[in-house]
Amino acid sequence: MIRDLLFRFVGNLAALWVASAIFSEMTYGDAFGVLVLAAVVFTIVNFFIKPILAIVSIPFIIVTFGIAYFVINMLMLVLTGAIVDEFDVGSFWTVVGATIVVWFVNVVVSMLLRDVRDG
Repeated sequence: MIRDLLFRFVGNLAALWVASAIFSEMTYGDAFGVLVLAAVVFTIVNFFIKPILAIVSIPFIIVTFGIAYFVINMLMLVLTGAIVDEFDVGSFWTVVGATIVVWFVNVVVSMLLRDVRDG
């Protein structure tokens, strides 16, 4: 479990950094420590809170053909911004775009780390 959380943290750190580089409204005050803290919080909320929300939201996820699950992902990003003071996620459309970027970067990082994980 610790190893899985570590891999998720690495992916989330890279994903939040890339999203912040792409979207000017998403900022961490150019302090790497804030970015690391945001990645830690994002990893924790995704590991513990997101599954609970997903289970509770199953009917909405089914009815909306998965769009509600995307909204849950957006909420995890907004929650991270609310917890980490100096981490600002920006406006609604920035959160939408950042959620897509975070997903994409995590997919790429997961593919790159698959060999390490399986080894």
